[in-house]
Amino acid sequence: MEDNFQSAYQEEEKRLNDAITEIDRQLQWLQSVDVYTGHDFTEQVLEEARKEKRITLAKSVQEPYFGRLDFQGTKDKDRKPLYIGKLGVDREVVTDQPLVIDWRAPVASLFYSFTGGDEATSYEAPEGLIEGLVFLKRNVVIRKQILERVSDTYNKENEQPAVSDEFLVYRLGENKDNKLRDIVSTIQAEQDQIIRAAKNTALIIQGVAGSGKTTVALHRLAYLLYQYKEQVTAEKMIIFAPNHMFLDYISDVLPELGVGDIQQSTFADWALEVLELNMPLTDAAETLDYWFEHTGGTREINDEVPGRFKGSLTLMKMISSVIESLETSSVPEGDFSPWDGKVLSRDKILYWYNEEYKPYPLAKRKERVMTRIHRWVEMELKKSPSEAVFKDRKKKATQREKSYATKWPKYEPLTLYKQMFRVLKAPIGWSDEALQGIPTSVLKSTQLDLKKDIIREEDLSPLLYIHYLLNDITSEQRFDHIVIDEAQDFSPFQVAILDFFVRGHSFTILGDLSQGIHAYRGVHQWEEMSSLFEPEHTAYFALTRSYRSTMEIIEFANGILEKGVQSDLMAIPVFRSGDTVRLIPYGKDEGARIDDLQTALNRLSSKEYRTVAILTRTLSEARELHHQLVKVTPDLHLIDGSKQAYQGGLSILPVYLSKGLEFDAVIVADADLDHYGPKPWDAKLMYVGCTRALHELWIMHGEGVPDYLGNQDEDIAVQGWPES
Repeated sequence: MEDNFQSAYQEEEKRLNDAITEIDRQLQWLQSVDVYTGHDFTEQVLEEARKEKRITLAKSVQEPYFGRLDFQGTKDKDRKPLYIGKLGVDREVVTDQPLVIDWRAPVASLFYSFTGGDEATSYEAPEGLIEGLVFLKRNVVIRKQILERVSDTYNKENEQPAVSDEFLVYRLGENKDNKLRDIVSTIQAEQDQIIRAAKNTALIIQGVAGSGKTTVALHRLAYLLYQYKEQVTAEKMIIFAPNHMFLDYISDVLPELGVGDIQQSTFADWALEVLELNMPLTDAAETLDYWFEHTGGTREINDEVPGRFKGSLTLMKMISSVIESLETSSVPEGDFSPWDGKVLSRDKILYWYNEEYKPYPLAKRKERVMTRIHRWVEMELKKSPSEAVFKDRKKKATQREKSYATKWPKYEPLTLYKQMFRVLKAPIGWSDEALQGIPTSVLKSTQLDLKKDIIREEDLSPLLYIHYLLNDITSEQRFDHIVIDEAQDFSPFQVAILDFFVRGHSFTILGDLSQGIHAYRGVHQWEEMSSLFEPEHTAYFALTRSYRSTMEIIEFANGILEKGVQSDLMAIPVFRSGDTVRLIPYGKDEGARIDDLQTALNRLSSKEYRTVAILTRTLSEARELHHQLVKVTPDLHLIDGSKQAYQGGLSILPVYLSKGLEFDAVIVADADLDHYGPKPWDAKLMYVGCTRALHELWIMHGEGVPDYLGNQDEDIAVQGWPES
C-alpha cells in the first residue's frame, strides 16, 4: 500500500512540474508581447484575448488543478487522465485534451457526480450523451506549486473500489479564517446538480445549516457564466445578502473562481437606488431591538405584524387595485382651454390617454399626453393673427398647462404610498375600498412613520411595486440572474418584485426555514415563494448533508430542531467526529459568570483555532460582556452590526447577528430560561447559535435550561468543564 502511495505521489509530482513548466512558458511568452493600445478592432479583440489568458495563466501557475479523473469513453481506444482545475488551460500545441480542464466543463461534471461502481457512467456534452468508464478519481492538494497531498477517492483497480469521504473530511477539518472559501475541489453530487441546473428556472434550495448553500449558489453563478456565456454577463447578475458584513465574508469566493464584476448588495441598498429616495431608512437596529432585545422569550408573531403584512401578496393586490382605479380617473375633468375661445376636448385627451399611449405605464403616459397637449398648443399658436396676440396667448397657455398638470394625480411612489395610508388626501376617483383590509395596527403605525417621513425596510417592496406600475423598468435595470441568500428572511412581495427585474425567472433562492429567526418579516413555508411561479418555472432542492460541524455538534443541533423547533428538516452529518458538546453551569453570582466566560474564552483560544466567538442573547449583553472581558482579552472584537467586515479572531456578538458566519469554536452564553423561552422561535435562535461552530461548542447557562437543550445522549453532550 505504501509503495502504491509513493508511486502515485511521484507520478503526480512529475506531472505537476511538467504542467507548471508549460504554464510558465506560455505566461512568459504572453508577457513578452507588447500590449496593443491602437484603434484597430481586430487587434483590440486579440489583445483582450491575450489579457484574459495572462490572467488565467497567472492564477493557474501556483495551483494548476485539484483533481484527476481517468475516463475512457465507449468510442475511445484508451483511458485518458483528465486534470481538473478552477480555470481551464490549453496546451501550447492545442489537442483534444487540454492541459487543465475547467471544473465547469461538461466532462468535469463526472468528477463530482461519479459515486463509484463498475457500471458505465455518462455526462451531457454539446454533441450529446457521452458514456464510458471511470478508472480513477484522485484529489490533489497543491499550494504555491508544491504537491502537498494525493488522495484516491476511487480506484477501479483496488480490491474494494468505492468512493471515499477521506479527502472531504480532511478539507472540512481545516480551521476557518475571516472569509468564506470556494469548495470547487470538494463539490458533492447533490451540490453539483444544483450548480449545473438550467438557467431559466427559479431554484428554491432548502439547506440545513452547514450544507454549503451560499457556496453552492456562488459556484452556480460561475457555472452559468461559463455555460451561457453568449446569453449572460457578470455585470447583469446580482447577489442579495442579509447585510454588508455577510457580503464582505463571501467576497473572496468569486474572484477565486476567476469571476468578477457580479453585483453584490442588500435588498435595501438596491431598492433605495432604484427608487432614488433622498431620505435614509430607519436604522435596522431599531427593528432588531424591538424583536430581539428583551430576554425571557420572544414576541408573538402573526400575519398582521407590519413586516409580514407589508411583505404579503395581499398588500400587493391592494396596490394593484388602487393603481387600476387611479388609471381610470387620472385624466382631469373638463376640456383644456389654453386661452379663451380655444378648446381641446377631454374626449380627444382621453383618446390619446386610453388608446395611443395605453401601452405606457401611468407616469410615462401622463408625460406623453402632456407633451402631446403642448405640441397641439404650439400648432395652434402658429395660427395667431399677430405677434402681440401670439405673445399673449403663449403666456396664458404656459400658465394653464402648468395648472392643468397639477390636476393630474402626483405619480410619485412615496406620495401615493402616503395617500394609501391616509397621510395625504387621496386623488379624486381613488378607490378606497381596496384598502379596507389594512390591519388597524399596521395602518396606525405606518401613519405615524409617514407623517415624520420615516421609511422602514418593510416599506420598500410596496414603494418599489408602485414605482414599477407607474414607470415600468428599463432594460439596463434587468438582471440575467438573481441569487437571494438567507431567503427565509425575504418576503413573498420582495421576490415577486424582483421577478419583474430578472429575465426568465432566473433565480437561485436559498435558505433554511429552521434558521428563520426573522419570522416577523420572512416566509414560514417555501410554498409562499414557489406559488409565485408557474410549476414549469420552478424547482425545489433539499440539501440535508451538513459539512460544517462535527457529528456531535450536528446531532446536538438536531435535538434542538426536533424538540424545540418541531421540525423534520434534520441534518445528516459527514463522518467527522470531534469533542462532545459541553453544557457548563455558571458559578453562583454575576462575578462568577464573567469569570467563567473569561475562562472558557481563554481555554478555547489557547487551542489551534483561528476563530472563536461568544454568542449572547442580546446586543446589550454583548456590549456589557465585551466591556468586561476586553480588559483581560484586548483582541476580543465586538460585532454590533455597524461594521462592514468580519475580522476573524476572537469575537463577541448577539446570536441573531451570527447567521451566515461560522467559527472554529463557539461559546453560547446565557443559554437558560431567563434568556431562551420554550417557543419554536427561541429554539431557532439557539439552533442558529449552535450551528455556527465547526469543531467545538460550549453551552454556558444559569439555572434552568430549555427542554430542547436537555436530555442529550452523553456521547453528544456532557455536563461540566472539560479536564484541563
